[in-house]
Amino acid sequence: MKRNIVIAAVTAAALIGGGTATALATTGDDTGSARQTADTRLSGDDVRDDQDGADDRDDDAARVSSSDVTAPEAIASALKHTSGTAVSAELDDEDDSAKVVWKVDVLSGDNTWHSVSVDPSSGKVLGSHADDEDDTAQVRAALKGSSVTAEEAAKAAADKGVVTSVDLDEDGKNKSWEAETRTSGGAEQDWKIDLKTGKVTADRSDAQDDDAADDQD
Repeated sequence: MKRNIVIAAVTAAALIGGGTATALATTGDDTGSARQTADTRLSGDDVRDDQDGADDRDDDAARVSSSDVTAPEAIASALKHTSGTAVSAELDDEDDSAKVVWKVDVLSGDNTWHSVSVDPSSGKVLGSHADDEDDTAQVRAALKGSSVTAEEAAKAAADKGVVTSVDLDEDGKNKSWEAETRTSGGAEQDWKIDLKTGKVTADRSDAQDDDAADDQD
């Protein structure tokens, strides 16, 4: 519609003076070309973002489908190998390689951190190494008085979908376990699990952060 209006304006101007008509026509063409170029560039960026998001979802789906061992089972296996308190478990690539493993972080009684790798197919411990962490006191304080373990939190969240990670949120006022689940349809959701009751509630913090970021943009 706008293009027809520009052409009509140019035609009318041509009846008045050829030079003016030429200038108007050129201006209209340049504006249209610039607009088309910008629209094309933005569309290309959107397509690439969509493709990147789809690739990430495909990678996550592949990791989930490759694991026969659940998060609670991986945690139990890690604790059998390395005694202590499980603080997190995540199904992830091993050292950025194609191999997927469960990575379980265990805080031992002498405050040493251990990263235990568990095979997602057999539940066998593949290896363990000590980690340097600087939030030991914060973790101990958050877990003080807690009656729900990481394993129990993962079991509670399993009612919502396949648990791909569980982690202790020791920051802020409301301490809790956090879990990420994936449904059979591929939808991801974050959950909070109460440290004392084991009650599972939807984690709205990520959605609020995304809304805040959109407002800033």
